[in-house]
Amino acid sequence: MTTPAPVLVVTRLDDATADIVVEELNRRAAPVVRLDPGDFPTSVTVSAYVDSCGLAGEIRTATRAPALGRVRSVYWRRPRPYTAPPEIEGPDARWCVDQARYGLGGILAALPDAHYLNHPWRNRAAEYKPAQLAAAVRCGLQVPRTLLTNDPAEARRFVREHGPAVYKPLYNTDYTDKQGRGLTVWVDKVDPDELDAGVGQTMHLFQEYVEKVADIRLTAVGDHLFAVRIDGSPGVDWRRHYDELDYTLIDTPPEVASAVHDYLAVFGLNYGAFDFGLDAAGTWHWHECNPNGQFAWFPEPITGRITAAIADQLQHPDRNRP
Repeated sequence: MTTPAPVLVVTRLDDATADIVVEELNRRAAPVVRLDPGDFPTSVTVSAYVDSCGLAGEIRTATRAPALGRVRSVYWRRPRPYTAPPEIEGPDARWCVDQARYGLGGILAALPDAHYLNHPWRNRAAEYKPAQLAAAVRCGLQVPRTLLTNDPAEARRFVREHGPAVYKPLYNTDYTDKQGRGLTVWVDKVDPDELDAGVGQTMHLFQEYVEKVADIRLTAVGDHLFAVRIDGSPGVDWRRHYDELDYTLIDTPPEVASAVHDYLAVFGLNYGAFDFGLDAAGTWHWHECNPNGQFAWFPEPITGRITAAIADQLQHPDRNRP
């Protein structure tokens, strides 16, 4: 009997969202291989061959050795950065990291016939906020007025004319203080008088604030949309108060559903976590789409339904191909 082709889960060890998907795949007896590229080359070994038949070979972890040509699907979550062996430093280490990224990373992005959720290159393209904003407008989503600038005077003018306004980071990178403690830059309202020469030091994003009655997180898994109304946030950024909020599954308006599917198609995504602000008139104001957003913090049965949809995509990729 031929062993079923495995699902490759590319992520770090501490990933609660991936954990529950792996548990569901295990429950279904679907073979899973978990791989963190950050473990390469310390505990991951690769042998890949290319000939007239294409890409073949295997990746060996501490416990698994999947054949490259037999990977059924790839769940690309949140792997650690590529690294060099600890004894290598300076330019040599940077060279090793680049070779790992373009070598192992290129192999993982070129697995023959594998179904990706999402392909890492599609994730990367969809993470740029300016591209997100342009695509959202083009797809018919309601987007608040937005300014991208490093000009302090222009930033103050925008906030005065379109205030109240908020500031949000263009990318949620790892950020620590001098003691190494993790820091988060939250979405928050800004006062024009607070905008000084620091604005000129890099790119900033300012956006018209939506007077909302609730937030909405819409998780798209292929053709399935799971819209969750979020009530009870005491501040602008509801992500600061997960445990204080109420979550309710709601229907997605047809025009929003159509625009969301168009948006996914623009970037070639099979998954996306969309954030909206809901105003008193019932309008959904689009804020952003995280192509790799989490969902494990939702209560049941919401988490279970999203998990099942993802497991379906990974277990039965042939049902999800056009």
